[in-house]
Amino acid sequence: MADDPYSVLGVAKGAKPEDITKAYRKLAKKLHPDLNPGDKVAEEKFKTITAAYDIVGDEEKRGRYDRGEIDASGQEKPQQRYYREYAGGEDGARYHSTAGFEDIGAFSDLFGDLFGERGGMRGGGGGQRFARRGQDAQYRLDVGFLDAVNGTKTRITLPDGGTLDVTIPAGVTDGQVMRLKGKGNPGTGGAEPGDALIEIGVRPHPVFKREGDDITVEVPITFDEAVLGGKIEVPTIAGRVFATVPPGSNTGQTLRLKGRGIKSKSGASGDQLVKLTIVLPERIDEDLKSFAEKWRESHRYDPRRKLKEQA
Repeated sequence: MADDPYSVLGVAKGAKPEDITKAYRKLAKKLHPDLNPGDKVAEEKFKTITAAYDIVGDEEKRGRYDRGEIDASGQEKPQQRYYREYAGGEDGARYHSTAGFEDIGAFSDLFGDLFGERGGMRGGGGGQRFARRGQDAQYRLDVGFLDAVNGTKTRITLPDGGTLDVTIPAGVTDGQVMRLKGKGNPGTGGAEPGDALIEIGVRPHPVFKREGDDITVEVPITFDEAVLGGKIEVPTIAGRVFATVPPGSNTGQTLRLKGRGIKSKSGASGDQLVKLTIVLPERIDEDLKSFAEKWRESHRYDPRRKLKEQA
């Protein structure tokens, strides 16, 4: 029998669901076969924590485990049932609890209850067999930022060495769980297999950041572009485009590129927000220095005035 799933994950029996998920993620990141190629010990531990999370990470299964209806491996526990038994004698009819059955006449009814359709049994040929849906399989898949926002197809390696082709839909979010019907562990007795539950992790991008369905990017502009305005090339999640910088732009000013964000399930697309940053040349030459000195003499201003007033 498998170890207690709470102990396997290192959490208390009364732990909150989010704490259980956090504990599983931490262990999964450490033990995942993709991060430990050829390490059989890590592979077995990964299987163990995955099986434990399959029990206590699922609200229904966790409740059944806590009530003693299933064991740590997810198998049904035999439930003791009590029936009345009639006994004749001098003191007449009396009843007491047993784990057996009332009489020969009740034999078929009892076994019909325990081993019939309600008991998860399926008949066939000369006997009956136990049928149980396969357990769901838990996986984590880390994808690049652009693959997450634009969608992609990839292949993951399973703990048993098999592979699974996965289609990542455009706009998937960090922590989102995808369910692949029938791609989990096989069922028994002809029952259907479980599902594959794939938690998506989105790696950060050096340029783009996501805010809801909007994409933000910081773009540097020159001193003259800020003063005079002009067209600049801007990267987007779908390629490069040109944007217009209005004259008199400043650091922190934001340009909005409509429809250049992430397409939502409703079909509408977010925007791309271009945050401008004025960047001076790496070397200040004599022309720029001379211009700034003359300009300062006749156009002095205090950009920190409001800050002083509010402090």
